[in-house]
Amino acid sequence: MDGYFGGYLLIGLLILLGGAFCAVGLGANRLLRPTHRTAEKHLTYESGVDPVGVGWAQTQVRYYVFAFLYVVFAVDAVFLFPWATVFALPGFGAATLVEMLVFLGVLALGLFYAWRRGVLTWL
Repeated sequence: MDGYFGGYLLIGLLILLGGAFCAVGLGANRLLRPTHRTAEKHLTYESGVDPVGVGWAQTQVRYYVFAFLYVVFAVDAVFLFPWATVFALPGFGAATLVEMLVFLGVLALGLFYAWRRGVLTWL
């Protein structure tokens, strides 16, 4: 596998090996699974509860807003923890403190805006 095309040959071999691995796995699944079709298999299954009514239901937007706010503050935590671990090191002084305070200020401003708009009320 030396030479100019050796790397390409290795990549091609790995792609073929990966494709064969997937094909063998899917083929084994097809051979080993039960294939008895029943009416219960075609029912919608959700959390062990039998489906009742129609399959169409609208979800209120406020749940997505709560999920979005959670993601925003989870990302905030992802930025805060590494900053807190290196803050005491030499060279990370007032400049990093000011940068983090600006970052937290923008997040606090967004939270205040959401609170004033009534987004954080559950009902």
